[in-house]
Amino acid sequence: MAVSDACLNVEDGAITTSPSDPPRIANGNSVRHSSLPLPLSDSHDGKGNHERSKLGDFFKQKKLIHCLSTRLRQHCDYDQIAVPEDPENCLPNEWWKTGVAFLYALFNLIFTTVVITIVHERVPDKSVNPPLPDKFFDYVDRVPWAFTVTEVNGLILVGLWLVQWIFLKHKAIVGRRCFFMIGTLYMYRCVTMYITTLPVPGQHMVCAPKLYSDSTGKIWRILRLLSGGGLSLTGSHMMCGDFLYSGHTVMLTLSYLFIKEYSPRWMWWYHWFCWVLSASGILFILIGHEHYSVDVVIAYFVTTRIFWWYHTMANTHSLRQASNNYLSRTWWNWIFNFLEKNVSATVPVMFEWPVALRSRRRQRYTSETFRTKAK
Repeated sequence: MAVSDACLNVEDGAITTSPSDPPRIANGNSVRHSSLPLPLSDSHDGKGNHERSKLGDFFKQKKLIHCLSTRLRQHCDYDQIAVPEDPENCLPNEWWKTGVAFLYALFNLIFTTVVITIVHERVPDKSVNPPLPDKFFDYVDRVPWAFTVTEVNGLILVGLWLVQWIFLKHKAIVGRRCFFMIGTLYMYRCVTMYITTLPVPGQHMVCAPKLYSDSTGKIWRILRLLSGGGLSLTGSHMMCGDFLYSGHTVMLTLSYLFIKEYSPRWMWWYHWFCWVLSASGILFILIGHEHYSVDVVIAYFVTTRIFWWYHTMANTHSLRQASNNYLSRTWWNWIFNFLEKNVSATVPVMFEWPVALRSRRRQRYTSETFRTKAK
């Protein structure tokens, strides 16, 4: 770094200064060579000159140090050290948002049962309109117990995910993501079921009689379907028409995706086990001839895309404010911004004991109460 000419020059550790005005002699001529020794009148003058010289050197050195420090401050590059934020501020729980997402999912699940009841009245008679041709059905004969395997696999996967979710540390954030996707996927299903009613995929299917204008009977069917979870195992699903697309495929696929995303990568055996349950469950839907192949394909496609799009936006924070983020053009982007507004970091896979969590909150509440009473 170069020091300006206003500063004093430093060469080989010595301070070089310009000489002061030379003394004049009797004839008025000044001394031209500073190297010539000046005669000293007496020892007292020599001592005074020596002290003045030391004092002058001191002030010159101080001026030099001040000049150097000023120059260093002007040219020095400072490195900014980022102070990490509190993890609690980056990943707030916000359980009230999770509650809103739960109500959103619950509403769409109930609305799905209403649409199924409506669509059931429009399903064409299988004696008049036979099942549509399907290439999978052409090569694979129906196995009567196959759909039971599908529902058992689905119950196992949903149970595993529920237990895993309970032990997650950031269960509030993960929970509202799951509820949002369930609600959105079943809302899409309501639309596809209503606008296109397909005939039954097989002559083996037994559909409940149509009620037409019997509103009370339809309400009882809705309640029965809700109480049994829409499963054939519970005997609650006796209506037809909910083919496009497959709700069983949605739950099998979505459960596996959440299990894999929010579990450690070293648990590969657990991931493979859940994948086998999901893939075999989807396959047995077709083996049981309970859905057309297109129902399963569309359900898989829609479920995986919504899951991957949502988590891409959630885990890539630079996309949220990017002008070329085409994912922000989805209609549910405003819901995403509401749910993920304060989540400023990727959710880590961390587990904790739910009982310990409650005791910790109770201890915190007790300490705060004690402090309040002490004041």
